[in-house]
Amino acid sequence: MRQFIVLGHDAPTTPDFSLDDLAGGAGRLDVLCRCVNSAFFLSHAIREDVRVFLVLSDSVTVRFEGSELRRLNPDERSTAALIRGALEEKGEAIGHMEAESSPGVHVSKRGFEPVLAEAARGGTVVQLHEEGDPVVAVEPPENPVFVLSDHHDFGDEEASLLAEAADRRVRLGPELLHADHAITVAHNYLDTDGFERY
Repeated sequence: MRQFIVLGHDAPTTPDFSLDDLAGGAGRLDVLCRCVNSAFFLSHAIREDVRVFLVLSDSVTVRFEGSELRRLNPDERSTAALIRGALEEKGEAIGHMEAESSPGVHVSKRGFEPVLAEAARGGTVVQLHEEGDPVVAVEPPENPVFVLSDHHDFGDEEASLLAEAADRRVRLGPELLHADHAITVAHNYLDTDGFERY
């Protein structure tokens, strides 16, 4: 299982946002939608062994489960509609217990710390960091958990939690990448057994 946790610092936690203004009025929800699409889509298929957690404003989490997903399309607007649908069901979530809004899409009232703890129990937490080991020198973990941020850097508390939980600290290349591009590169690294098999 490949897991991706993406923090949306300005992301809405209520469904009252416009699907026509994802980059402005919806707190850069466009970035999170691109991350979801990069995590799941192949050319003519969906990766079923992938789980994505979108942590919205450190208070609500939307989980996408690849093996259960339906109605995910490769455009930001329809992905945002699935997120909005999850937020409409937020009232059905009790504490950390999730509610399912559509097949493969779940919502809970959790922030970063409990989501990271849950993911870490079943995988190897990989911190992407510009001062990390080059990813080509690191053997791919069997069940990686990649943690990324939106257009903002990790806050001090987030960075501290991640540093404490991380099993490995790597960099994907010499340049800093957008979160959705980093997901694509991470997939390629895993698909090719550390860039050794094509």
